[in-house]
Amino acid sequence: MKVIVVGAGIAGLSTSWALTKRGHQVTLLEQGPIPNPMAASGDHHRIIRRAYGKASGYGRMITEAYEAWDELWADLGISHLDPRGFICISREEGDEAEIMRQGLEAGGYPLEVVQPDEAVARWPFLEAGTLRYAFFSPEGGALHCRFIARDLAAWLRKNGADLHEHSQVTAVDTVNACVTLASGEVLEADQIVVTAGAWVLKLFPHLAHTLTAWRTALSYCDVPADLQEAWERAPVILDVGGDTDGYIIPPTPVGGMKFGTGLHKNVTEDANADRTPRPGEGEEIRNRFAPPIARIGEYKVREVVTCAYTFTSDERFASFEEGRCLVVSACSGHGYKFGAAVGRRVAAGVDEKDAPGLLRWLQAELA
Repeated sequence: MKVIVVGAGIAGLSTSWALTKRGHQVTLLEQGPIPNPMAASGDHHRIIRRAYGKASGYGRMITEAYEAWDELWADLGISHLDPRGFICISREEGDEAEIMRQGLEAGGYPLEVVQPDEAVARWPFLEAGTLRYAFFSPEGGALHCRFIARDLAAWLRKNGADLHEHSQVTAVDTVNACVTLASGEVLEADQIVVTAGAWVLKLFPHLAHTLTAWRTALSYCDVPADLQEAWERAPVILDVGGDTDGYIIPPTPVGGMKFGTGLHKNVTEDANADRTPRPGEGEEIRNRFAPPIARIGEYKVREVVTCAYTFTSDERFASFEEGRCLVVSACSGHGYKFGAAVGRRVAAGVDEKDAPGLLRWLQAELA
């Protein structure tokens, strides 16, 4: 079967990988370069972790996610996972960190609760007197997105897929399974899969009743010299507690140290708009992390990266079948960790013509 995949973020690349392995003829179209720094999955790294709330099946789906990543690493001949585990810091009763701990405990997953004094001794970048407790889980770490995209693209080319960079799709004919490019060229297929991230609403504006596009930003900072070693051996910080909704990826050779918070976002009608960081935006993001991070003003902002995501109201994946087209959308940055598994499931859904079953899996109803 001839399949056109629109969008070469992690979902599009992994779907193309899985379809190619199933013997299909794949054409992958990307509006920019691969990897595309404008894409939601074009940043340096993303977190993989099992922690979710008690009611979510996504924590259980991480088992399949790891299996899919292992299959991908075997095909690429290299792993781009930094398996350093993660910690959460609870600062208020019932905060997100505590909810994540309860979810891990309910699932019987490994974690170690660390009392405040011990936490500050183990991770000296924490400020004493600002936390109730922390907990550590070994099941997590960071995925290096740009390396994954680069190597997946190389694998696809080597294995017969047809990749088109700088090829913007302006229209999708879901009945006849063809797409129109900005150049005016029309490409035909047997099936289309659209994984266009925050740009999907340009092609399917009627999906705005389910999907909302948001603009956010991430702050990369240099670490104070005396804390460099502590940070380099630190786990990912999945949640800093309280109402910050913040996470931190420790410094790595490829990306540096990253601060990100779900509070720093705004609705956008154009995923290409407002992508230049505002003066002081990096410091604004960074400063949300004190407490519990001590000496926050000493973390010098090196780079600010803007991103555009789609969200659903219930913060789950979504998929839509229209004619001979399947639209698949992640929900925020949390979708990256399932990237390889999503690709395998979408390819299976295309082969088996089971869009309802795919949607149930994407929304964690089958986990």
